[in-house]
Amino acid sequence: MHDPINASPGPAADRLSEGVLGSVDITFMVLAVAAPMAIVVATMPIAFALGNGMGVAGTYVLSGLAIALFAIGYVRLLPFIRNAGAFYAIIAQTFGRVAGLAGSYVALVSYVALCCATLGALSYFVTNLLHSLGLDFAHWGISALAVIAILGVLSYFRIDFTAKLLAVALGAEVIAILTLDIAILVVDGFGSPARIFSPSVVLGPGLGVSAIYAFNSVIGFEATAIYQEEARNPAVSIPRATYAAIAVICLFYVFTAYAFIVASGPDISAAAGKNPGQFVFGLALRYLGRQGEALLSMLVISSAFAAVLGLFNNSARYVFALARDGALPAVLARTRSGNGAPFNAGLPVIFVLSVVISLFALAGLDPLLSLTTALTGFGSVGLMALLTITAFAIPLFLRKRTGRMGPVAIFPLAGGAMLLTGTVLSVANYPLLTGTDSTLINALPALLLAIAAAGMVQALILRRRHPAIFARIGLSQVAG
Repeated sequence: MHDPINASPGPAADRLSEGVLGSVDITFMVLAVAAPMAIVVATMPIAFALGNGMGVAGTYVLSGLAIALFAIGYVRLLPFIRNAGAFYAIIAQTFGRVAGLAGSYVALVSYVALCCATLGALSYFVTNLLHSLGLDFAHWGISALAVIAILGVLSYFRIDFTAKLLAVALGAEVIAILTLDIAILVVDGFGSPARIFSPSVVLGPGLGVSAIYAFNSVIGFEATAIYQEEARNPAVSIPRATYAAIAVICLFYVFTAYAFIVASGPDISAAAGKNPGQFVFGLALRYLGRQGEALLSMLVISSAFAAVLGLFNNSARYVFALARDGALPAVLARTRSGNGAPFNAGLPVIFVLSVVISLFALAGLDPLLSLTTALTGFGSVGLMALLTITAFAIPLFLRKRTGRMGPVAIFPLAGGAMLLTGTVLSVANYPLLTGTDSTLINALPALLLAIAAAGMVQALILRRRHPAIFARIGLSQVAG
């Protein structure tokens, strides 16, 4: 029987399907990982409550500026590297293979941690919905395992099929939030932009706390490079997707934060602090009625699912890249002959997700207050640290490849300095990211150092015992 999803000649057994993703596909996939609905509902109110209040909108502008500066250098570097393990290849080619392998494991574990965390939130919302429908016997662990099974099925198909699903989910959630934003401005007017974005407000008390949430809200755009091997005309589509993702997500957060400030006024810190989890739903009830509130509640589920799916895809491609270069078993680099899907690479990710969910469920822990809070900050700090390292690597990489850095090097260095500030703030105020005072959970960032050390040890062992494999680290699909 003809399978439209799998149609097209199959790639080699250790290569992804080439030329199947356009700029729009990649943009949607990256934005889905950002989970804009979940960010707006779950973390933006906390930034209002604990941070600089009315200055939150301006804080999102600063985080967007840092990411944009980083991207100017990032897209210049990407034509030299078409590797599904983007950070991995960049760091390996700039700071050496030992550092590259260390960075690859930090990236992989960070993506898997964020996938677990988002899966916890998704299962919480799904189970609450089932309970509201009278299915009181439903358990969040079963809901989460069902989602993992769906991930396994979807990973069997070509990536452009997944991209279409993510596009639908993302479009619905963005339209819903923008509808709320516009309703607020229609009813209450446009407020005072000069006051809301004034330096005295943005740089006021609480900026450091808001910066934590703002920076952690925009990470994820870097995943455009992960899909280079599967992109159509990557030299054009990847830069377009990168800039589009940054522009859409930053403008979306700035506009939404601005609208919420207009709705709540100067007392937004107190308004959001009363009940951060219900703050946005309260605005939806006030401006869109009960139907609008119910719609937003449903779309939180689709947003979380889209993020889980996108993070799973990122994780699987890191496993694939490491296996192809010999750092992980070669069988994980085998793709489906019909469509180039890295199905094998997704299996260990599914296994880890299943084990984590099962352990938390059997321990009787809450998926949102335990699983999500424990792993969200952990994964976010890991990716922010890698973004910072990559930002400083870009000028050096360009110098090694082209013989000069040029004026463009200034931009990623400036972005890197801002990202470094955000990373330091995140680590220094880590309990605010996790929302818990648990000593064990708040010590998790130290595990990132242990993971990096394990990668370095493996690289050193490979250099001594298997020099041919060591020489391949970070080189697959690297130009020249």
